[in-house]
Amino acid sequence: MSFDVVIAGGGFGGLYAARRLERRLPRHSARIILVSDVNFLLYTPLLPGAAAGSLEPRHVVVPLREELEWTELRLGRVTGADPARNEIRVHTVDGRDETLHYDQLLVTVGSVSRVLPIPGLAENALGFKTLADAIALRNRALLNLEIAESLPDDEARREYLTFIFVGAGYAGVEGIAELQDYVADVIDRYPRSRMAGTRWILVEAQDRVMPEVPPSLAAFATRELRGRGMEIRTGTSLASMDEQLATLTTGEVIPTRLLCWTAGVRPSSAVRELGLPADGPGARIAVDDAMRVKGLDNVWAIGDAAAVPDPAQGRKRPCPPTCQHAIRQGRVVGDNVAAALQGRRPRRFRYRTLGVFVDMGQHKAVATVLGVRLRGFPAWFAARSYHLMMMPGLARRVRLAADWTVGLVFGRASAELGQLGHPPALGEYLDPGHPSG
Repeated sequence: MSFDVVIAGGGFGGLYAARRLERRLPRHSARIILVSDVNFLLYTPLLPGAAAGSLEPRHVVVPLREELEWTELRLGRVTGADPARNEIRVHTVDGRDETLHYDQLLVTVGSVSRVLPIPGLAENALGFKTLADAIALRNRALLNLEIAESLPDDEARREYLTFIFVGAGYAGVEGIAELQDYVADVIDRYPRSRMAGTRWILVEAQDRVMPEVPPSLAAFATRELRGRGMEIRTGTSLASMDEQLATLTTGEVIPTRLLCWTAGVRPSSAVRELGLPADGPGARIAVDDAMRVKGLDNVWAIGDAAAVPDPAQGRKRPCPPTCQHAIRQGRVVGDNVAAALQGRRPRRFRYRTLGVFVDMGQHKAVATVLGVRLRGFPAWFAARSYHLMMMPGLARRVRLAADWTVGLVFGRASAELGQLGHPPALGEYLDPGHPSG
């Protein structure tokens, strides 16, 4: 008898669960189908490096087919489910609506940016969650430099040389630090902009940056960022935004043409479409200690979209939405799905965070590793070493090391590639003088 195992989501949790199932299940005993909207895993801790030009974008993604042996990859978006009939509905990339049967379902659809209903935010700000976001951020920064260089005076340049990040968690701190490092690396090629100077502002609603790390490390990061000339506004958020102005809740109005929103994430909309039990509206999927969805014997959930009880917090709070938790959850849930198919009991998820790393560019970082707090160059070196070790595949590790080495020696390119992936329609070049034209 062959079973159908469907994995909804191709992030860290989905990939590592599929790999574990391939090892735990005999090849002909089950059909494993992984549904993902893209054919790659984004290594999100390296996203700031892709945005800052220190890493080639192709080197921060992992093609799923290269890492899976016999799992079937189905490109599409989950649009609904019928747990009573053990079916999920998928809208494929070529526009078809398909129904997949499952004996066991694993939901690992991840998270998306949490965008608040702030006037003008959705229309004028950039996100920082996907690879496309990272490339768009780098392109916008370069385009701002190009425009500023063409303007007649410093007053006109000011809004193009002011960069604001809202949200001072991992993504916000690493994003603004890496982007400032990148702009500093290329601004000598823009003499007018260099003379006018850039302005960098980090806005955080809480009373300190990076509430995820110990206060002493957050204080070091704050001093480091301020030492680079950044302005940090804590206890503050964005009130409104238009094409040229950002207004903060303090009443401060700042001319800017680039605002990056990194103020948190929320579970993917697929959670709502699947109709699975959650802890509240817009909350994560409710699961038990073994990551089984409450009330459903053959449905499991992990990663950012699931409220997996955190052993480090006495299982009273969900695990943080980090890559290292998703990887370990994927491995354990793979064992549990295999156990369920083989009539064995699943095991509880047990894991304590090995450490956290916040890379701030310029050979500086903050980190905690096995309870030891690091800062400055040792933390930066530990962060690079950890990500190099965790990147799947020897070839990708070599490419990462090569990118970092080349960047240290030769600096970074300043080409603005905003048209990449968006070529003009071929009809624009139609020859009106041709007889068939």
